[in-house]
Amino acid sequence: MAERHDIAVVGGGILGLAVARELTARRPGRTVCVLEMEAEIGSRQTGNNSGVIHAGIYYAPGSLKAELCVRGAAELYEYCEQRGIPFERCGKLIVASTEAELAGLDELERRGRANDVPGLRRLDADGIRELEPHAAGVAALHSPETGIVDFRAVARAYADDLLEAGGEIATGCEVSSLVPGHGSLRIAHSQGVTEARHAIVCAGGRADRLAVAAGADPDPRIVPFRGAYLQLVPERRELVRSLIYPVPDPALPFLGVHLTRRIDGEVLIGPTALLGAAGLGRTLAWPGSWRLFRRWWRTGLEEIRHAAFRSTFVRAASRYVPELRRSDVVPAFAGVRAQAVARDGGLVDDFVFSATERALHVRNAPSPGATSSLAIAARIADQAERAF
Repeated sequence: MAERHDIAVVGGGILGLAVARELTARRPGRTVCVLEMEAEIGSRQTGNNSGVIHAGIYYAPGSLKAELCVRGAAELYEYCEQRGIPFERCGKLIVASTEAELAGLDELERRGRANDVPGLRRLDADGIRELEPHAAGVAALHSPETGIVDFRAVARAYADDLLEAGGEIATGCEVSSLVPGHGSLRIAHSQGVTEARHAIVCAGGRADRLAVAAGADPDPRIVPFRGAYLQLVPERRELVRSLIYPVPDPALPFLGVHLTRRIDGEVLIGPTALLGAAGLGRTLAWPGSWRLFRRWWRTGLEEIRHAAFRSTFVRAASRYVPELRRSDVVPAFAGVRAQAVARDGGLVDDFVFSATERALHVRNAPSPGATSSLAIAARIADQAERAF
């Protein structure tokens, strides 16, 4: 790889690759490189998730998540069609299993309509059974535009676009610092040093460390949450035709235990949301973590039970798929969600960006970050053109 570039993108997940692709497409003569710490691109959050293309129902109207998810989903479907990447608009049901959950369903419907989510409609118990014969509830929201895709395949396509345009990708480059100098940034990493006029940091779980090292405010801090999935055994996959979700707690940026048919035909149940062991010392040193624990300790105990006892995990999903049994599932995989936590203990429920000298930083971009990747990339490129 060349030692000097116009722009270096730190992080070779789906978002970093989308940003690098957008930058080269806008100005073909610009030299852009991607520095990825792992041996392969898209091997962390990008490659370990349920593969859902979200429609934009959950997010507060006017938020960046609402705006960029709805736009990003439409752009992603179009991109997949152009590139021949398999996807499916399989639809999603958000099921209220009791009367007590109807108020939460009402709020989701309000948000979805305010966000211009296409095709959203309310269903009664008969309507639920018509779409998902093995599901049960008193009411549901149906989102026909929610879909599924292999996000690692999407990331590889972004990488191919970047390389075709003359960009470069270097793996095994764990970045440790970004130091501004005379007209450039000196980016130290595990394979040496790269110089760039500017940098855009899309480093997921390490985003806060690199931002602070470059001079940014330490608030918010990334706290990793480990999400483990189960999957249905092949002979029980007929229990789920598409995607079946519960009504989530609106105070949390997690969507609860849900059932997700994947593009490869597997059906996932999950995820859990446990505090990740990686970087535990940094997590415990952050004042916001302790405020988070004090507020949500009951929820934390429930998540521990889900992780420790498969029967408890399955029981949570059987509230809206009653035929589901413990014998129907086997372990699948686990991933890590890089979730920003504010100093006051709040779970940051929107995308967050910040700037330091010669660099822009993506400080929080969990779900629907992959769905929104093209829209986020366009926004970052706009900001880079103004700032750089």
